[in-house]
Amino acid sequence: MSLVLPEIDILVVADCWQSEHAPEQVVQNAIEAAAASVEADTGGAELAVMLTDDAGIQTLNANWRGFDKPTNVLSFPALQPTGKLPEGVPRMLGDIAIAYQTTRREADEEGKPFNHHLSHLAVHGFLHLVGYDHETDSDAEEMEELERQILSRLGVPDPYANQDQVN
Repeated sequence: MSLVLPEIDILVVADCWQSEHAPEQVVQNAIEAAAASVEADTGGAELAVMLTDDAGIQTLNANWRGFDKPTNVLSFPALQPTGKLPEGVPRMLGDIAIAYQTTRREADEEGKPFNHHLSHLAVHGFLHLVGYDHETDSDAEEMEELERQILSRLGVPDPYANQDQVN
């Protein structure tokens, strides 16, 4: 039996992403690695990733979370249907938004390659879509350990080696 991964739609909605090499592929690879590593059923499902700027994510953060400031990544898990979906209609996992300027600034401040930090944020956002969170210390430890394992498979060093957790 082969692994069925979710369909990932990546939308670049801010020109600032053009200064980076293949961010869509970095995000695709990170989410595929995460999907292959979790026990959640993501096969045949869909998710969307929006690569935006700080202004775009600040609007989302203010409208949906009540925080009128930019952040690095936001996840919006989709409500799951209670019944069977009609034939040919994919199950939606949700949406992820990643802000370029905050991601770039954090990578630079932490001395990390941009693509490593982008991979981490994509994995982090995906894990939120499939039910992981970091509201309690034990939940944060579980999520961070899973992130470390996934990122290690991608050749990305431990993102928490010099910090406590993602904002």
